[in-house]
Amino acid sequence: MRTTAVRPRRVAVLGATGCVGRHVCAAFAGRGTDVVAVARRAARHMSPYTFRSVDVGRSTSTELAGLFAEWRVDTVVNAMLGWGESACEMADANVRPVEGLLAALRSLAGPVRYVHLGTIHEYGPIPYGTAVDETAEPRPTSLYARSKLTASRLVLDAVARGECDGVVLRLTNTLGPYTAPESFFGALAARLRRAAPGEVTDVAVAAAHRDFVDVRDAAAAVYAATAERAPEPLMNIGRGEAVAVETLVRALVQVSGLPPEAVRLRRAQVRSRSAGADWIQVDPARARRSLGWQPGYRPTDSLRAVWRTVEPAEVPFTPR
Repeated sequence: MRTTAVRPRRVAVLGATGCVGRHVCAAFAGRGTDVVAVARRAARHMSPYTFRSVDVGRSTSTELAGLFAEWRVDTVVNAMLGWGESACEMADANVRPVEGLLAALRSLAGPVRYVHLGTIHEYGPIPYGTAVDETAEPRPTSLYARSKLTASRLVLDAVARGECDGVVLRLTNTLGPYTAPESFFGALAARLRRAAPGEVTDVAVAAAHRDFVDVRDAAAAVYAATAERAPEPLMNIGRGEAVAVETLVRALVQVSGLPPEAVRLRRAQVRSRSAGADWIQVDPARARRSLGWQPGYRPTDSLRAVWRTVEPAEVPFTPR
């Protein structure tokens, strides 16, 4: 069940220069919303938008509220991704900024829609062969996932108390154009691009299955969560199918035009640092029902986009 659509007029996208954030900016701009792109440092692909250099994690709630009021935004999307080596560093990266954001939103004179991007890893290990839905009790095992869960719960509690007009979207693994260079498929595509003719690339692949959603579909879900005042404050965003990572590696080689023997696969363990497990699959039924959203890109479409857009690190860009 959905409510009447309310088209956002101006959105502040926090973490705008990241892999997900850049596509969120494009999704809003493509639908006629004025975009204020917010990040610590500018990037060349931010030039179509109004860019503001802000370190959200180091800003007070009063400063953030002042900025939101100055920019006259009616929507805020938190697409920031933080990392640390300890629980304290993870909290500083993922929890403290959300505490400041929620305090800032509470102090604003007018209502502002808030979309918080969480992660499917907040649920912790998912039993093999099953699809996790929003009723599952989260049991994250990594420092990253625990900090993200804490942040999501702050938002959900604020929504339940009526202090925030917000929604949490737990994204599964994303794939598609301009994928993060440090991600598995981003790094692999770059290696294959650099490989000399006839060179064989050794690839360590875990015996894992992942639910990959195209980042453009994920961005469309973010927009829908602002335009539709859905009654559910928590929704999973994914394709709803788990695909073997090895299958996707072979598909990437195929779309690259390289011969199958261009890669040599060897078995590897699932990295505990990755916050994943051997199986990740979501049940996206709630998002489809509430937002009228469904993914439009197939994994092969996403891999073609990965290959098409893989490139060396971008030259630092200073906006004029």
